[in-house]
Amino acid sequence: MKYSKTIWLLSLVSLFTDMASEMLYPIMPIYLKHIGFTLIGIGLLEGFAEAVAGLSKSYFGGLSDRSGKRLPFVQWGYFLSAISKPLMGLFTFTPWVFGSRTIDRIGKGIRTGARDAMLNAAAPTGQNAAVFGFHRAFDTFGAVIGPAFALLYLYFYPENYKWLFFLAFIPGIAAVAFTRFLPLQPEIPGKPKSITLFESFSYWKKAGKNYKVLCRILLLFALINSSDLLLLLKIKESGQSDTIVIGIYIFYNLIYALASWPAGWLADKLGMRKLMFFGLMMFSLVYMGFAYNHSIVGFLILFMIYGIYAACNEGISKAWISSLVPKDETATAIGTLSGFQSIATLLASSIAGFLWFNFGATIAFGMSGAIAIIVALLLLFFKEDKQVY
Repeated sequence: MKYSKTIWLLSLVSLFTDMASEMLYPIMPIYLKHIGFTLIGIGLLEGFAEAVAGLSKSYFGGLSDRSGKRLPFVQWGYFLSAISKPLMGLFTFTPWVFGSRTIDRIGKGIRTGARDAMLNAAAPTGQNAAVFGFHRAFDTFGAVIGPAFALLYLYFYPENYKWLFFLAFIPGIAAVAFTRFLPLQPEIPGKPKSITLFESFSYWKKAGKNYKVLCRILLLFALINSSDLLLLLKIKESGQSDTIVIGIYIFYNLIYALASWPAGWLADKLGMRKLMFFGLMMFSLVYMGFAYNHSIVGFLILFMIYGIYAACNEGISKAWISSLVPKDETATAIGTLSGFQSIATLLASSIAGFLWFNFGATIAFGMSGAIAIIVALLLLFFKEDKQVY
């Protein structure tokens, strides 16, 4: 495929960043329990972290569009995420852990809208979903390499989690170095002035009908899509070792990475609605399965399906949103949706942790699986006005 330098470099940057982040992600629930976090505490931490990420995506996405700049947001965002990794390993008291995780999520919030706008602008005509899928594939291959390294490390140093946070700084800073080679984007005409956090949500008032309806459907889904840490914790609590937990997570990310570009290509050919409907049905199947499954084989099958769901949802939803708004509003549109999704994710992870703690995993996962079917049907019957930017 013949993609521009911008698309290739942004994909490589994401690969190294996810290598750093996902080196830690599968051991995060185990580490948090190890230092004294409860189930509800883990849910609150992840929900809060995603809320911060989403709110900052809304603010900085709007600021990127308003200022007409992209590259500085991308570079600073990846830098903050890189330095957050060793910070989390320094101390284990709760406020410090929350603070370190927050820095990482603020970094994600700063870069996401501007980066996605750069991808959207660089995409060849008619290949929007394919480009987002291509980028997602690189991103997720990082999520294969990172946990594989963690697995190797823990084989030689079992339960010695802290040093992983320092080692994760290496690929993180490599990602920052790659951003230095990104070409400077021509500035989009705008007014280079600051905006308030609440002003960044004002885009909702001026947004078109198609954008609002699709966002409402995606937000309903976000309310039942809790952190993946809870899925990993279910495997751990079924009696599996750290090695099995990380191994299954690597397998999931491999399926996700391999399926991302083909899913994006299919979405451009068959329509984004059909691929996302299929993905949401896969999500429902996975969560229903997690409500009852306890076997290693079952978890492998469920995470294989989960990888297909992710490939049919994550990048494609951004491509769909991008197609519903003008190019100079892309960062704001994606950022605004992410801001609302962050609030929904905070609720989703907290509610799931509460339901699991009080009523068991069957209720927590079963409810999410059932509601996902309703969301899929709403998406299927959503009819958009014929207006393409």
